[in-house]
Amino acid sequence: MRPGVDEESTMNIEYPETNSPAASADTASQYVTEFSAPPAQLPVLEARHLRKYFSLRQGKILGKSRVVHAVEDTSLSLYPGRALALVGESGSGKSTIARLLSRLYEPTSGVIAFRGEPVKHSSGAALRAYRHHVQMVFQDPFSSLNPVHNVRYHLSRPLQLHKFVHNKQDETEQILALLNRVSLSPAEQFIQKHPHQLSGGQRQRVAIAQALAARPEVLLADEPVSMLDVSIRLDILNLLLQLKEEEHLALLFITHDIASARYFAEDTLVMYAGQTVEGGPSEEVIQRPKHPYTQLLISAAPDPDDEAAAEGKTRTLPARGEIPSLISPPSGCRFHPRCSYAMPICSQCFPKRTTFKGGHWTHCFRYGDGETSTASAAPLTNGISKIVSDNTDEYQEFNNGTN
Repeated sequence: MRPGVDEESTMNIEYPETNSPAASADTASQYVTEFSAPPAQLPVLEARHLRKYFSLRQGKILGKSRVVHAVEDTSLSLYPGRALALVGESGSGKSTIARLLSRLYEPTSGVIAFRGEPVKHSSGAALRAYRHHVQMVFQDPFSSLNPVHNVRYHLSRPLQLHKFVHNKQDETEQILALLNRVSLSPAEQFIQKHPHQLSGGQRQRVAIAQALAARPEVLLADEPVSMLDVSIRLDILNLLLQLKEEEHLALLFITHDIASARYFAEDTLVMYAGQTVEGGPSEEVIQRPKHPYTQLLISAAPDPDDEAAAEGKTRTLPARGEIPSLISPPSGCRFHPRCSYAMPICSQCFPKRTTFKGGHWTHCFRYGDGETSTASAAPLTNGISKIVSDNTDEYQEFNNGTN
């Protein structure tokens, strides 16, 4: 069981200013929930209108420097005992989100709030206190563990840093308990081993135990099974699910496999080229996808009930194209160069949110201008609401041609 929060672990927080005009930090009550969380439950960690740009220092000496638009106006909420899956292709900004939430990166703009209180730029003791509550499990367990040190060292460091141990015997008992917690038993056989003496699955279990040693409330899992053999991926996912339930953890599960998201998480958020395009309960998002990009991801996933595939026949997938450059990203909806439903307005501005029943939402002009919620799941086929200008020639040509 996690201990209560004492004065030593209290974070240094304040309401910072933000460069995002859409973000507001006047009161903690303004951080509304994103998903269909249980009633009266508040998020333990949330991000509001996060942006992250990376400067490209090489090249120009004079003039405006170029930046990589890694994350663009992204919001999400993590709740105790619930998992949120963040899904998208490589390069879509998923890992950057995790590093922002873990404070490995500082956001260009936007707010990260823990227990409703925005967290300011911090270092030293304040940062260590924050990471006591928010821990991360990296994709490659071999790279995240120091090959020079044994398992005991890796698990003792967070216990010592957060002052959870008082003597050597207490330390040993807690390390053995952590190893048993992640199903590395008999624990006595693993405590002196080095990373190269462990299998990939065993290394990832040690990495999970290292995160648990800080006794966090939030666990950020950045593709925790993608580097593992297929035969042990389900074991690691089941371990994380068990920890989520028993420890009441708020869990962010980053993956490019949308089938894993349905199995693992209550809620799913789909990212493309730094933008969030769809989100809501996992069953709704995956069974009834609205955004063309989500539909593309699902069409590329293997289907065990596909009779043609079972007979060795190939199925035709829609053209996928490539993710755009984030140095000079497309205007408007960044998916429009690859979208078979693209309309002239899609390149002019990013669509507002359209909300459906059950907390399911998407950013797509096929369902209207997004200013009001709708219960209808049918996309618009005879034109869309005009949201740019009454005198937009391109829009008039498009609308006249479809009516």
